[in-house]
Amino acid sequence: MDDRARVAELLGRTPRGEFDVVVRDITGDPVVVRNAPFLDDGTPMPTRYYLVGLDLVKAVSRVEATGAIDEVEAELDDDTIAAIHRRYEHERDSAIPDDHDGPRPSGGVGGTRVGVKCLHAHVAHHLATGDDAIGQWTIQRVPVGTAGLPPGVGA
Repeated sequence: MDDRARVAELLGRTPRGEFDVVVRDITGDPVVVRNAPFLDDGTPMPTRYYLVGLDLVKAVSRVEATGAIDEVEAELDDDTIAAIHRRYEHERDSAIPDDHDGPRPSGGVGGTRVGVKCLHAHVAHHLATGDDAIGQWTIQRVPVGTAGLPPGVGA
């Protein structure tokens, strides 16, 4: 099965833009995709990294359901969170051609600039880049052995 078909199956819908698979599990199945900064119709796409690995999506959802967003925001200082958003936004925006004329994606991880919006997006960002303290914090609360995590990583 090609990546586009497999990601569509994992999402339960056809992807609306270009992407490439940047993290795979040990079987080769997609875990994280890196989205183009625009959907096929030109709509800005703020979410650069998207978590598609089913087991990991479920595990992160369980962490998020415990009130973890408030917890991580309390544990990490505002400057650390803001820096994550700036790095994410810069990386995404660097993929936009210099001559682009029109609306642009905005915000950092999950399209936000302040606080934490979505642990899934932070986990995807961390797995793809190794540079997201919120994603790392979340992964430390996901059970070891969850499909999509590197071997030996997790709670």
